[in-house]
Amino acid sequence: MDQKLIVTDEYDRLVQFFVENQLEFDGDEEVDTDIIRCYKFADKEDNLIGGVVLAEREGKYIIDGIAVSEDYRDSGIGEILLNQIKEDVEELGGDAIYLVARAPGFFRKNGFDEVDPEKAPNFFECKYCSQYGKTCHPEIMKYEI
Repeated sequence: MDQKLIVTDEYDRLVQFFVENQLEFDGDEEVDTDIIRCYKFADKEDNLIGGVVLAEREGKYIIDGIAVSEDYRDSGIGEILLNQIKEDVEELGGDAIYLVARAPGFFRKNGFDEVDPEKAPNFFECKYCSQYGKTCHPEIMKYEI
């Protein structure tokens, strides 16, 4: 693999990448978020292949977006991104990572478990989205460190 994991400050570019890969919706709703770290995989021309954003909301660590380009899915990049975030949160002293999963099978395979949305911190915009529960059925998931 010629690509490598790179720390980046290109948050807006990653968000657009998540939207383009249909793993995030570009909505108007905003939830207070403290971005901790962004990572990207890119090819030699700096085209994004994968990315992930680690953030903190309401004192909890969350994956604020993660995606791998369709051509590179099943290449191991998603696992590399997740493992880096797990390491970061452990180094920061966190005990869990939360996320909203539109591909819950992938996250379940990587150690995440579903959490009742009523028992999860209010860290996601999905419940305000007009597609939530209609055409989009994400799971709230948690990984215990």
